[in-house]
Amino acid sequence: MLRKEDVIKVAQLAKLKLKDEEIEIFSKQLPQIVQFVEKLNELNTEEVEPFYELIDRTTPMRDDTPEDGLTQEEALQNAPESEEGFFIVPRVVEKE
Repeated sequence: MLRKEDVIKVAQLAKLKLKDEEIEIFSKQLPQIVQFVEKLNELNTEEVEPFYELIDRTTPMRDDTPEDGLTQEEALQNAPESEEGFFIVPRVVEKE
């Protein structure tokens, strides 16, 4: 069984919010999933051709015509934080 702290850390990295009962479930399931993936690594795939696409299709194209986009209000509607019409995001570049 995986420690609850490890499950919480993985959930935070994946930006998931888990309930206590979900943490309990995942602490039991994640080791089983990892064990299954490790078992897949035992397969000999040297002569297996890569899988691309079974059906030869081309991507359908559409005319490149300008259309009305979102208003500023619509674009910011689901933003966790905004101010004066702009998204607020964490700083990723430090000032010198």
